[in-house]
Amino acid sequence: MRTLFTFIKKEFKEQLKTNKVLILGIIFVVFAILNPIIAYTTPLLLEILEESGMVIEMAEVSALDSWAQFFKNMPMLLIAFVLIEGNIFSKEYNKGTLVLVLSKGLERYKIVISKLLVMVSVWTIGYFVNFLITYVFTAVLWDNSVANNLSFSIIMVWIFGLFVISLFLLSATLVKPMGGALGITGGIIFVQYLLILLPKVNEYLPILMSDGTSVVYGLSEVDYYIPSLIITLSISVLSIVGSVLIFNKKKI
Repeated sequence: MRTLFTFIKKEFKEQLKTNKVLILGIIFVVFAILNPIIAYTTPLLLEILEESGMVIEMAEVSALDSWAQFFKNMPMLLIAFVLIEGNIFSKEYNKGTLVLVLSKGLERYKIVISKLLVMVSVWTIGYFVNFLITYVFTAVLWDNSVANNLSFSIIMVWIFGLFVISLFLLSATLVKPMGGALGITGGIIFVQYLLILLPKVNEYLPILMSDGTSVVYGLSEVDYYIPSLIITLSISVLSIVGSVLIFNKKKI
């Protein structure tokens, strides 16, 4: 276990050294502040357009609009996260540092687990900082209690982030180039966006976990997401196991 903790520490130092944590921190905080601000200023912008002669039906803005913005921005945050973290394997492939640590007796599975834990930790901290800032700003401007099943929707989207991380981890162990790993991960997500249009399969797709807006608006019941939740967690676990098995036999 000591060697695992040592490698995790090394990974975190690398995150700080390359300013990944700083960049992601800024992105998550900025988007968190923008969530309620965009919702709050939307009526003002519509009023300006209406004064210019456009006929616009204005609805009353509430906390729901802020949370809708939160969930709308999350795919962009996930894309930014994966792009910034995308070289977590490829950089070491290119530099040959993995050969060095393996020659010192570090088990291969510990490399995969350490990178997984670091990515999950950064995603979790960034995500919940984004949530807390959005929650506080929204509470100041409106009443958060109007959001239906907010806790479930927040956890649901966080789990979708873990799913994306596990897919990327598997992709990064399958192919060495960063672009290849990103392409595989993006391709799988894109296919799900197409399949979700099919009524007989959409409730089983992991991509459904990103639909927090329908939950907070009360358009969908929590039970509707349970099959997707189970499948998402199962695929995530299988992807992690597959990553370990593939990396154990991979030629470095």
